[in-house]
Amino acid sequence: MTIMQCMNCGASMLASDKFCEECGIPLTASKPPTSTNGCEKCGAGIEAIDAEGYCSNCGFRQESREGNRLEVIVNSELAGVSDRGLKHHSNEDFLALQQITDSQTNILVVCDGVSSSAQADLAAQTAAQSVCLALTNAYQEKNLNAAIKSAFAIASASVSDLTYTKNLNSDPPSTTIVAAIVQNGTATIGWLGDSRAYWISAHSCQQLTQDNSWLTEVVAAGEMTVAEAIQSPNAHAITRWLGADAVENAEPSIVNFTIPGSGNLILCTDGLWNYLSEAADLGNLVQRSLSTDAVSISRTLVEFALNRGGHDNITVAVLRLIE
Repeated sequence: MTIMQCMNCGASMLASDKFCEECGIPLTASKPPTSTNGCEKCGAGIEAIDAEGYCSNCGFRQESREGNRLEVIVNSELAGVSDRGLKHHSNEDFLALQQITDSQTNILVVCDGVSSSAQADLAAQTAAQSVCLALTNAYQEKNLNAAIKSAFAIASASVSDLTYTKNLNSDPPSTTIVAAIVQNGTATIGWLGDSRAYWISAHSCQQLTQDNSWLTEVVAAGEMTVAEAIQSPNAHAITRWLGADAVENAEPSIVNFTIPGSGNLILCTDGLWNYLSEAADLGNLVQRSLSTDAVSISRTLVEFALNRGGHDNITVAVLRLIE
């Protein structure tokens, strides 16, 4: 698969595309821009790019395309994949995984940097790594709900402390997050934003989280139906996140899921689930995976999203549990 960039707006697309989906110009003469073209995100000129490659206007940093796919493989049971997708300039998602073998504890964290914020990629990486480390240090605590809240508070402080260039075109670094710590047959899952957790097995397909989003809230309040709300320009607006400008005293939503048997715990960003209307659709994809190990399932799901257009960054983490 060959990826090109539009010479007019910088959007990514397949080499076989004839027109740019973002700005509509023909692509017959397009070629990937270089750093001499200025900022890929906001369009500022080369004079706005500092010595380290950051845009003084929006804080975006152009990076090598080679670093825009991440695979984390702990073993056949625990793995994940994060991919830039086909339309974004960089990968602003991140994932972190940890398995503590002596206690059979597994930790999964997936983050989706808010694209309107400065250094969204760094916000996602900082949050994912901070929460994973905090939960690794706290896995022996009896109250894992409290451990999740504490880990999120640590990550929030770390993201809020990130330096960035303040301007009118971007918000402070921020990210969504979903994290799970799994032990003794229970998954304790916390989240802020619209990154999700699912349980997929031969007998059950469930979405375990409820998005912190405008759409979810207006539907829950009975103000609109899902069909009505999804037509609104606010449909994908999140109402909670990690970052300096997050809602004051916003605590993570938490669910404790009793694992019913063999199956897959899947955490993902909206780059995947936007292409899936129901949890059962995700279940069908998992069942069709050519292999049953965690990384193969992760790759299958990422490739599905890429084949559907890859309009966003795509991140999937999978924990296979076998009785």
